[in-house]
Amino acid sequence: MDALTLTSLLKAAAAAFPDRRAIAVHAKIDLTHAALDALVDAAAARLAAGPDGLRPGQTVALCFPNTVELVVVFLAVIRARGVAAPLNPAYTQDEFEFYLSDSGARLLVTGADGNAPAQAAAAKLGLPHAVAATLTDAAGPLDLAGLAGDIQDNNPAPQNNGTVQHQEENEPSDVALFLHTSGTTSRPKGVPLTQRNLAASVQNIRAVYRFAETDATVVTLPLFHVHGLMCALLSSLASGASVALPAAGRFSASTFWADMLAAGATWYTAVPTIHQIILDRHASRPEPRYPALRFVRSCSASLAPVILERLEAAFGAPVLEAYAMTEASHMMTSNPLPQDGARKPGSVGRAAGSLEVAVLDEAGSQVPAGERGEVCIRGPNVTAGYKTADPGANEAAFLHGWFHTGDIGVMDGEGYVSLVGRIKELINRGGEKISPIEVDSVLLGHPDVAQAVSFGVPDEKYGEEIHCAVIPRESVALGEEEVVAFCRKNLAAFKVPKKVYIAADLPKTATGKIQRRIVAQHFFVPAAAKA
Repeated sequence: MDALTLTSLLKAAAAAFPDRRAIAVHAKIDLTHAALDALVDAAAARLAAGPDGLRPGQTVALCFPNTVELVVVFLAVIRARGVAAPLNPAYTQDEFEFYLSDSGARLLVTGADGNAPAQAAAAKLGLPHAVAATLTDAAGPLDLAGLAGDIQDNNPAPQNNGTVQHQEENEPSDVALFLHTSGTTSRPKGVPLTQRNLAASVQNIRAVYRFAETDATVVTLPLFHVHGLMCALLSSLASGASVALPAAGRFSASTFWADMLAAGATWYTAVPTIHQIILDRHASRPEPRYPALRFVRSCSASLAPVILERLEAAFGAPVLEAYAMTEASHMMTSNPLPQDGARKPGSVGRAAGSLEVAVLDEAGSQVPAGERGEVCIRGPNVTAGYKTADPGANEAAFLHGWFHTGDIGVMDGEGYVSLVGRIKELINRGGEKISPIEVDSVLLGHPDVAQAVSFGVPDEKYGEEIHCAVIPRESVALGEEEVVAFCRKNLAAFKVPKKVYIAADLPKTATGKIQRRIVAQHFFVPAAAKA
């Protein structure tokens, strides 16, 4: 494992399965593994060419929708020993300025359509902007305009006859990917991930789901997020399998199943919100035919057992819930395939591959099976530390020799982990610690509730009280009293939400993840603010 790099895994897949499909956009372009490998090599050479080319360790910011061009440029940057920093195209100029600065980007690359806020931020920071032309021919090359003489380096490598020597061989210790935490409770923290981290994570994912070259999937999540990037894209490519990208560059419920059928899909992964959207469309406008799936995967937020049951009933495939973090290069635990063990609704499964998982108390000791503690991890896929100006941040994160996730969980006697909630999101109502995940699960069990989230708010009497927001199913009239009455039947009295907000939409991240603190700020107005 120590000698492995993500680049070597992808090279091995291209050599083993050169003529199999690697990546495609239906009715637009179709690349084999050999073709993708050649495009990436050519683009990497273009990025690194000349005395002002990309040098090892330099960061390139990428701002694209989910396109083939993004995949080629991303892989080319890391193959050239650069650091890829994919960014959300929906950011504002101020947000782009922060992320470009914090990542130490030396170059911004966009697709042919560009991105005005990103380009304005780059111009303000004095960063060059290159454009990847739309790829129309699988034979390539991918045209990159705006590179020559643009990447500046304060410490250029030694020159020989006017050129800079460039080492093409990737090292396991090379930082390859730079992402940020979501930053819902503090300023986003930079997470550098090495070739070794990414290779270890891909190996873990491949092993758990038994990926083979015959597998195929459609990407539902943005590739600037670790979930879609690591599980859907890179783990597939490293297995010789194929990946389809939606023609619109983003998930669309109206075209999802057509894309899945065209791709010959055998599985897909998504966040719970997208699963619910897919289920709602299935209920209102069922497809004439669905693909035969090996499994459906859910990650990035807790999946209520009732949603798992509906998915399995609708699409006839086992639903495997997993648990992941950016700091772990994505996956930490997962429920196994049916042939490898039981899948337990409400659990995020057991440790994946080479990763170790433990539930610890505040002193750093493992708690007995069935008792609550903080979920902690260690392994070759875990970042070595945040890029941060706060010297205490990494010390706290890696206390007692483990990375501390900030999640409260329970591990059973078989190693399956169930999450209770984030340490900072547990609701403390008069000394009773209430799991918002438990309340969410009950709310989603109501037949007329499409989406739901519970959260704590300040309360004079109890310290904190429970509120929740729900989105009714389409064309359903749902009242606060009905929701409260349902909760009273299914929850202890002290866990019943005091206030229910009936909503048409909920604030979400770019990946469709509902975040409690954002929702609480959106709906709850403190009494002092009302005065």
